[in-house]
Amino acid sequence: MVMKKFINKPENLVQELLEGYTSAYADKVRLAGNKLVVRTVPKAIGRVGIVTLGGSGHEPGLSGFVGEGMLDISVPGEIFAAPGAPRCLEAIRMAERGAGVLFVVLNHAGDVLAANMTMQLAKKEGLKVKMILTHEDISSGDRNHPEDRRGLVGFFPVYKVAGAAAEEGATLEEVWTIADRMERNMRTLAVAVETATHPSTGEAIFTLGDDEMEVGMGQHGEAGTSRMKLKSADETAEIMLNPLLADLEVQAGEELLVILNGAGATTLMELFIVFRRVNQILLDKKIKVARTLVGEYITSQEQAGFQMHIARMDRELLRLWDAPCDTPYFVMR
Repeated sequence: MVMKKFINKPENLVQELLEGYTSAYADKVRLAGNKLVVRTVPKAIGRVGIVTLGGSGHEPGLSGFVGEGMLDISVPGEIFAAPGAPRCLEAIRMAERGAGVLFVVLNHAGDVLAANMTMQLAKKEGLKVKMILTHEDISSGDRNHPEDRRGLVGFFPVYKVAGAAAEEGATLEEVWTIADRMERNMRTLAVAVETATHPSTGEAIFTLGDDEMEVGMGQHGEAGTSRMKLKSADETAEIMLNPLLADLEVQAGEELLVILNGAGATTLMELFIVFRRVNQILLDKKIKVARTLVGEYITSQEQAGFQMHIARMDRELLRLWDAPCDTPYFVMR
């Protein structure tokens, strides 16, 4: 595949990306310290801070959700690579407003390694930090071993409800409990139909035949669990939704948040056609679609495909989901 991208020098990708992003949304975010994306207007003193980390190249995730009601600081790594522990520790120090910090980490090997080292350093300094690991990808581990499951777009509802609780003045333990409840009640499954290229090297991340799709693909092109001939939108919706419902053991009468997250090159037209069938299936099963999002929240360059996410919601989680927030890529009034 020939890479065609509007970039300058590959070695300057992340720096220029962050400069452009924070300049475009200067009223909400700014660069501080060692390439940290932070809220332009800091959270009030006495509120829990929320920090995350992750590789660049997945925009708008994760830095797109720094702002009032969600994240305080994002620590972006290089393209598809975790940042080091010293920068994460710097972010935690900066996010401390007198009530401790929640550290939200997606379950990928590099991210977890950096996060664990960060927690050790934070403990030595006596910082008040609790970590929550998101691991909701049902394709990468069975229900009895959730620690093996990858973190995909499920970071989004965790940021949202934890951020809302922190903004309201909840304690660190209370914010962690909310984040944990959200995390335990969500599931994601991804599908890919075309590869992406690494923007620094131009190399294809994986290969698929012209008439193939792969269910269970990871965020960075990690191999999925089932390669098959390309299916229709309705067939794909059924292939993905049914195992999600079974894994979460969703019952008739329950309320779900449903997110369809485009991988970068899949159009909104396609996503809405898929969602149409998802909605039909849930209606038939008497499962309420309580809240929905259809769009791009974490991508992999021009990879084609999407992630289907469901989360069981209760009254408190719905209230926190609906709470105001103001970030560059998600706003609730």
